[in-house]
Amino acid sequence: MLKKWLKGSYALLLISILMISLAACNNSSSSEPKTTKVVKVRIAEVTRSLFYAPQYVALAKGFFKDEGLDVTLTTTPGGDKTMTTLISGAADIALVGSETSIYVYAQGSNDPVINFAQLTQTDGTFLVARNKIDNFSWDLLKGKTFLGQRKGGMPQMVGEFVLKKHGIDPHQDLTLIQNVDFANIANAFSSGTGDFVQLFEPTASIFEKEGKGYIVASFGKESGHVPYTTFMAKQSYMKENKATVEKFTRAIYKAQQWVQTHSAEEIAKAVQPYFPDTDFEIMKTVVDRYKSQGSYATDPILDEEEWNNLQNIMKEAGELPKEVDHKTLVNTSVAEGIMKK
Repeated sequence: MLKKWLKGSYALLLISILMISLAACNNSSSSEPKTTKVVKVRIAEVTRSLFYAPQYVALAKGFFKDEGLDVTLTTTPGGDKTMTTLISGAADIALVGSETSIYVYAQGSNDPVINFAQLTQTDGTFLVARNKIDNFSWDLLKGKTFLGQRKGGMPQMVGEFVLKKHGIDPHQDLTLIQNVDFANIANAFSSGTGDFVQLFEPTASIFEKEGKGYIVASFGKESGHVPYTTFMAKQSYMKENKATVEKFTRAIYKAQQWVQTHSAEEIAKAVQPYFPDTDFEIMKTVVDRYKSQGSYATDPILDEEEWNNLQNIMKEAGELPKEVDHKTLVNTSVAEGIMKK
């Protein structure tokens, strides 16, 4: 009897020890931090500009990091160089003008570049006059020398579109200079070339502050909504990395919402690390100018109306190689999905 009782007690003891051990294991595992796989994403941006403030907000505020993305940002000056970087596989995502995706598609690419998240929705350039003009009208450009942007790029096409809108033939009514590299346009104007110049910020505001020129008009206000700068990736990358693209787009959308609900000063302060050589007061002025004219897209969706406006501008400039349906080179499902959630 005693022997049977001892056997039963021993069994109960073993069961108790086992249960305590399992409980300890469960408690230990639950207290350990869960590890999330970090995915590296390489972005190639066409230029470093306050025009792209929401992108730098996403980096500075950790929105990419919150999504488990380790983002590396590289500036690859010029649309051609940026697109080459993307197509060659040296970047996963490019931030560049949507017109470049049309150029690539027209060349018969087997792996087209897809626009999936819009960042800016207007042109980002301004018309700067060498002399101060109190009552500006576009007719004042007639007979003058206009230092425009590189032929085939969105700034140049928008510039010509706006001139035609105001009854000015850019190739007949003025002297149009288009053979200066993007990086040297400001220096050329500063050295005395041209009566008017088309400039991005913060250069336009810096020129105004230094008395080298005066902002007289905004090409962004004049041209309406266009998918001026978007995030794009090769179709193959989007198929193989659906979760990453979704996380990336979600981070951008968070940044866009943050920009909409914060002041120009707060935005400038957030992105200041990316512009160490730019005066803070100039930064505030530039951000406020872009924000007030609606240049920053409020969500990542590139809609059909904007896409068609882009192609109309390209057609007017004689730079549209072929018309492309919105659904062929634009994916709105990612942005729509994250916005619904």
